[in-house]
Amino acid sequence: MKLPLIIFLLAIIIPVFFGKIRSAPFWLTLQAIALAWNTAQQDGASAHALVAVIEVLVVRALIAPRLLRHAIVQRDEPNLDLMPSNLFTWVIAIALLVLAFEFAAPAMSDHQALALGTVGATVAVSLLLLSTNDSPPAQLVAVLFIENGIALFESLLPEPWPLPVHAALSAIYLLTIGIGSWLIATIDPGASTVALAGASKDSVTVSDAVPHD
Repeated sequence: MKLPLIIFLLAIIIPVFFGKIRSAPFWLTLQAIALAWNTAQQDGASAHALVAVIEVLVVRALIAPRLLRHAIVQRDEPNLDLMPSNLFTWVIAIALLVLAFEFAAPAMSDHQALALGTVGATVAVSLLLLSTNDSPPAQLVAVLFIENGIALFESLLPEPWPLPVHAALSAIYLLTIGIGSWLIATIDPGASTVALAGASKDSVTVSDAVPHD
């Protein structure tokens, strides 16, 4: 069944092309749900699958989106596009998506080929997002997208990762969202503007104080 992979792919493509920064937590939640669904489908009814699904739902579908949403609200920036909407970036994004699935084209009807194309597309558009938007929330979202793509890569393996590997990936994910959210919330987006304005005002004052011939 390829539906969870299709949902995961849509949760990557739609926000990159049409999403706003404040909608990113919703798309992260949708990716996590699709990832948990795909994990349960791949591993079947086993203790390993149950633990992996719970880990994905708790860490990636609940904790991470809540932390990101709180950080974005605290930052209080305009709700801009996640990726700049212009023809140049759209053409590059479409080309990267085509290349990602062309890589898996020899066996496109196979579930693993679709998973490989989805992983490739996730990493490609996330790297494009990193390079086109210097907003800290957008940068953090791109990194989290990549980490979700790494988690999806497990479905390509003949055997699932051991539980310690899942625990390590969850720890890295939590560390990423924790530090990233703290930086987003604490770094004042207007600090540099205020500093520049103050410097400009000081220069005007000094200029006025200097006697002119």
